[in-house]
Amino acid sequence: QVQLVESGGGLVQAGGSLRLSCAASGRTFSRRAMGWFRQAPGKEREFVAAVSWSGGNTYYADSVKGRFTISRDNAKNTVYLQMNSLKPEDTAVYYCNVCSDNSLGCPPGYWGQGTQVTVSS
Repeated sequence: QVQLVESGGGLVQAGGSLRLSCAASGRTFSRRAMGWFRQAPGKEREFVAAVSWSGGNTYYADSVKGRFTISRDNAKNTVYLQMNSLKPEDTAVYYCNVCSDNSLGCPPGYWGQGTQVTVSS
């Protein structure tokens, strides 16, 4: 059984930083990209960032480019999202995903349960 557990969400003021973590267990995810998505109230879930299996390639939504950094540690089966210069519009539930293949478009595979990020103005 696959399990993804996100952590690191919370309440932060605009301009602040948070680091999200997502630990995967239950099986190996060899040769798969991992990604982060988010869903704000009343909106559809949207792509945020993805990182390739090797960690050498990354891809970001335009809205977070230059502010967020995705990385992974395969020895720990963990993916991270460092979020800097946060804005109120970044407020959402953030979901980790093990993509269905190694492409940076991250076709969704396995989902985590989500972690709330709230940015106050």
